[in-house]
Amino acid sequence: MAERKARLMDRLRMRTALLIPLLLLSFGLTPLSLLILQTIVKQQARAGLASDLQHSVQTYQNLALQRRELLVRESALLADLPSLKALMTADSRTIADGGSEFWKVGGSDFFALLDTNRKLIAAYNRGAPLDRSKVEQGLEAGLGRSEDPTLLMIDDRLYEVSTQPLVFGSKDNGSLLGLVAVGYAVDENVAREVSEAAAAEVTFIAGRNVVASTLQPRLERQLVSEDGELLLAPNQIRNMKLGSEDYLAASVPLGGAGAANDPTGPQLVVLKSFAQATDLEGRVNRWVLALVLAALIAGAGMLVSISRTLTSPIQTLVEGTRALALGNFDYRLSEDGVAEIRELSRAFERMRVELKQTQSDLLDSERLATIGRMASSISHDLRHYLSAMYANAEFMSSEKLPPGEREELFLEVQAAVQGMTDLLDSLLLFTQTGRALQLGRELIEGVVQRAVGMARSHPAARDVRIVVKVEVPSKEVWIDGKKLGRAVYNLLLNACQAARRGNACPLVTVSLEEDESSICIEVADNGPGVSDSVRATMFLPFVSEGKESGVGLGLTLAQQIAQEHGGTIELKESEGRFNVFTIKLPKPTLNALGAAADKRALQAR
Repeated sequence: MAERKARLMDRLRMRTALLIPLLLLSFGLTPLSLLILQTIVKQQARAGLASDLQHSVQTYQNLALQRRELLVRESALLADLPSLKALMTADSRTIADGGSEFWKVGGSDFFALLDTNRKLIAAYNRGAPLDRSKVEQGLEAGLGRSEDPTLLMIDDRLYEVSTQPLVFGSKDNGSLLGLVAVGYAVDENVAREVSEAAAAEVTFIAGRNVVASTLQPRLERQLVSEDGELLLAPNQIRNMKLGSEDYLAASVPLGGAGAANDPTGPQLVVLKSFAQATDLEGRVNRWVLALVLAALIAGAGMLVSISRTLTSPIQTLVEGTRALALGNFDYRLSEDGVAEIRELSRAFERMRVELKQTQSDLLDSERLATIGRMASSISHDLRHYLSAMYANAEFMSSEKLPPGEREELFLEVQAAVQGMTDLLDSLLLFTQTGRALQLGRELIEGVVQRAVGMARSHPAARDVRIVVKVEVPSKEVWIDGKKLGRAVYNLLLNACQAARRGNACPLVTVSLEEDESSICIEVADNGPGVSDSVRATMFLPFVSEGKESGVGLGLTLAQQIAQEHGGTIELKESEGRFNVFTIKLPKPTLNALGAAADKRALQAR
């Protein structure tokens, strides 16, 4: 499981090494792209709005010019009417009564008649009646400016008024009868008309008062409170925020020549909203984000495909390297991927074949060397046992030999036979290491007791006290009882031989401990211990120290048997100066071995 997780992490690291730069590049370029596009859209939107604003102002000026022309024509026609000229010869009361008929015929918003001294005789207007004194003041101020139509602020209302003289006779040499003034109101209707023609919001301002506007009342008040700079700099475009909306605004003086320098004169404020530009910017941002996400998904898919093409062969190479490091020389590589990866796979395959051959040669050499050492050791030990048996048999054949000495010689022959049997059993077991265990459910305590019984009957255990300690009653577990008993028996023989070389009374203690996770078998002796020169190599075959006989396979077999059961064996020194060999068998491994054995048994059926 841990190895599988490690491989998965390695694969993820290789793929993420390619994926993360793409993600970082994409997420880094996306805000930059949005910022650039946002700036471009804003600049283009402002330029477009500025152009529209100029066009809107021009549109109003064209409409205003047409209105003035019509107003001048209307006033000129009224001034040429003989009936109006005749009326102006009557008294003021008659003129005031008769003037209303001419106003109704003209259909204008404002109509006034003045005498030769430019004093107001009569005035008529649509809507609420105007204050006469304010009408006189407004007409007096307007008449002094120009003969062209002019904008007059009369009683908080804005009118565009054209004034024409009423002359009896020719215009150049005739007698002046009075003046006629005709005007149109600049009101909400005019504001809507200009707004529709200019496709913008418009506001007419006079004396910092809103005369007419297409804005909401709350926005009108905000415009009046913030338009100082705008009114002081007419014909210039600036940004303005009204409410929650941004506008591009420009003001145009409406008072004719000289009015541009009068911030209190009537002005037209045209406002173009950024709402459409903001909507466009939002749509552009959404499209860019959608395109970036689509490109990111497509790029991720392409990258995954490319990474698989690259990383899968590399992962195969990594697994082949790991297998080679673990000694598996049969792991073959597939020649997939790009040309460079295939070439690397072929080179690795050649290396694997060469290493396999080299390993085979080394194993053959090691096997020959092992056989040589084994033959030398066996030859020496067998000669030793056979010589002892031959000599003792020759002595026993003597008729003069006392019974006590004959019995002693018999015991020596018996010991030689036991030694040869142990030697042959060890060699046979050594050749069988690596084979499948013959598993069965057994009590560890029973295995230990059988091994102790065998050891006590061995000549090496003569005069040695063997003590068995069992902490808790053991339970049945899955083990190969014969092999595990041999491992414990080998440790006991080594312990007995070591204890007999010590200065104290020979003592060997066998302890069996068990917990939820493992089973421990400890074999302790009070001998002189293992020297440092042998401690590092004592589990290798044919290594022995301080023994009169023996091929040196006891500890090697014990270690191999423990490892075949998934356990370990180690040497430590206790507080009482006892040398302790411990076989530790993990229960989960034993259970797994048992489950595998049951499965094989079911398959065999």
